[in-house]
Amino acid sequence: MYVADSRATASAASAVRSPAGRRRTAVAPTVLALGTVSLITDVSSEMVTAVLPLYLVAGLGLSPLGFGLLDGVYNGVSALVRLAGGHLADRGGGRHKWVAGAGYALSAACKPLLLVAQTLTPIGLVLAVDRTGKGLRTAPRDALISLSSTPETRGRAFGVHRAMDTAGALLGPLAAFLVLRATVDGYDAVFTVSFCVAVVGVLVLVLFVPAGAAAPRDRSATRATLGAAFALLRRRDLRRITVCALLLGLATVSDSFVYLLLQRRLGVPDRWFALLPLGTAAAFLLLAVPLGRIADRVGRWRMFLGGHLALLLAYGLLLSSGHGPALPYAVLLLHGAFYAATDGVLMAAAADSVPPELRSSGLALVQTGQALARFTCSLSFGAAWTAWGDRAALTGSAVALALCGLIALALRPLAPESPA
Repeated sequence: MYVADSRATASAASAVRSPAGRRRTAVAPTVLALGTVSLITDVSSEMVTAVLPLYLVAGLGLSPLGFGLLDGVYNGVSALVRLAGGHLADRGGGRHKWVAGAGYALSAACKPLLLVAQTLTPIGLVLAVDRTGKGLRTAPRDALISLSSTPETRGRAFGVHRAMDTAGALLGPLAAFLVLRATVDGYDAVFTVSFCVAVVGVLVLVLFVPAGAAAPRDRSATRATLGAAFALLRRRDLRRITVCALLLGLATVSDSFVYLLLQRRLGVPDRWFALLPLGTAAAFLLLAVPLGRIADRVGRWRMFLGGHLALLLAYGLLLSSGHGPALPYAVLLLHGAFYAATDGVLMAAAADSVPPELRSSGLALVQTGQALARFTCSLSFGAAWTAWGDRAALTGSAVALALCGLIALALRPLAPESPA
């Protein structure tokens, strides 16, 4: 029998300390179960992501502007439904699992549709529906992670989840590479296998993630309404976190463009392109847990800004004149460090400023701002690349990232973070 999420929260709180008061490294079972779901799902999604840039640009002949539009849809349209997903999960209590499950199922159903979509409009629609599924599931999933962890270990819990998620991101491109080499109709085979793996992820969520019953009603708690969700922005620290995530997202070039830039700089053959995301995923996997633990100790906001400094250094390497053999490894290491220091850390920092009854809605606000900003960045970067070339576009993004980083440093949350 599955335990209620409120009980899981209590048990997690007691599990992080031994009788002698010493810290233990275990995380809540809910975090591990969700990590398994994310691992499997990321194998599926990253199989598609790894081949999508080459499939669209080289296979279908899209221009950088056309690809930027699709990439913006792929990464930004989820912003339109994140608030809805967070709101649905908060209402009634205990719906986090089922709202997340609906999002996972919707994304899985889109994979076979890529087999029949051959032009810009239908591909864009399929990607929009896929990202709708991601938008539905992300905030409820992260709310489950934060609610099943204590404030002192929240960075570690998100680090463990993101490490498992990234293990899937590491295996996905490798699986796509092997499928491409082993089959004649490589892209169709990749999309088919991706669908089968996604179905397994949905089954694991249904069978092994605790459903989470509604917690006892607290009469003083805020009701989960859309008005209450937007009212969270009156909280100074959450408002500052949201604004900073939005600003920095405006200068965050999407992964696909980073890999295309690397391919152009180094002349990577098409057959090896799908392996480039492995470098980012490997660095993310190795660094997610230790950086999450460090963030619990030194401050999550400092770690978040440090991650964007790593991204700025990666931009600098891509703009440099050097072409040494170490260049791709350094860029991908910094790229993975950026994600390890920002992805889960941002959610852990935001969770500190959101009450439990509105946890999904509060996290969705931050995610929405960031997703809309990255959507805008994909469109503007693709347009700049088409008009002025890849080097000028990346130079503009690097300058914007440096400026936004300075603004975020000035706007950092002022409340003290929970001690580790």
